[in-house]
Amino acid sequence: MNAGFWINKLGLKSHPEGGFYREVYRSEEVMENGKLPKRYSGERNFSTSIYFLLNKEQISTFHKLKSDEIWHFYTGSPLKIHIITQDGIYKVMKLGIDLSNGENLQIVIPHNNWFAAELLDKSSFSLIGCTVSPGFDFNDFILGKRKYLTQLFPQHKDLIERLTNN
Repeated sequence: MNAGFWINKLGLKSHPEGGFYREVYRSEEVMENGKLPKRYSGERNFSTSIYFLLNKEQISTFHKLKSDEIWHFYTGSPLKIHIITQDGIYKVMKLGIDLSNGENLQIVIPHNNWFAAELLDKSSFSLIGCTVSPGFDFNDFILGKRKYLTQLFPQHKDLIERLTNN
């Protein structure tokens, strides 16, 4: 089974940060705006989840969310997830099934941290799931701009230039 199989079988479409996705769950219940932290601008579903796939040289470019996001590994190549915290601290984590090689089946990206992802095996693909809580809303999604991020985190300029598109 290659990337094309999963894209077709799961009905995935292009994602603005790179790769392919399809939402598979959005809770029916919502949290009212007044009961959410001030960073939100309206009500949010309790939780959402998507399938997400990167193929070969595709990357998930630097972006951040107002909610925590959990990435779950399903199949294919392990991923390297690059995180730059609000304080400019860089860390890298591996998402995959080889726990003895430092990979993790799930990785939590705390809200308001910049993060990007790439395949460890650029000749393969990776199929994962992403769960966001409070639920994902494109109003909470900020795609990283190269110039802005390099001004904010000059110490990570090479990484930012490699993992942004603009």
